[in-house]
Amino acid sequence: MLGCHPTDTPIEATARLKEKEGEPVDKGRYQRLVGKLIYLSHTRPDIAVAVSLVSQFMHDPYSSHMEAVIRILPKSISRYCSFVGGNLVTWGSKKQKIVARSSVEAVFRAMTQEICELQWLKGLLQDIGVAVYLPMMLIWDKEDY
Repeated sequence: MLGCHPTDTPIEATARLKEKEGEPVDKGRYQRLVGKLIYLSHTRPDIAVAVSLVSQFMHDPYSSHMEAVIRILPKSISRYCSFVGGNLVTWGSKKQKIVARSSVEAVFRAMTQEICELQWLKGLLQDIGVAVYLPMMLIWDKEDY
C-alpha cells in the first residue's frame, strides 16, 4: 500500500456492491482486513458507513468487494497551526507518506511533524532577535483522532 493514491472519501457516494461481482478473492485475507476496519471504525466514524457496506460480503468476497476495502484504507492527514502571542503565524495540512497502522500512530506522526515546525519557528524567532522565554506548547485535538 506504500504506492497507493489517497482518495477524498472512503467509498464512492454512488457505490452499489453486488454479490459475486468480479473474481473470487482470498476469504481469509478479506475477513482479516474487514475485521481490522471494523475495530478501527470505533474511533474513525468517517469510515463506519463504508466498513458496514463491505462487511456484508465477508461470507463470499469477490474482487469488487476487495477493491472497496482497499479504497477504505486511507492515509492520515496531519493538520497543524502555530500561534505566537495568541496570533496565528503558520498552518498546514499534509497527507502522511505512509499508511498508519492505528489512530494512535497517526497522532504521533502528526505530533512529530508539528514539533519539527515548532523547532523551526523557535529558530526563526531567535534569528530575528525575538527572545523565547516560555516553553513551547503542543496541544492536540482528540476529536480529530
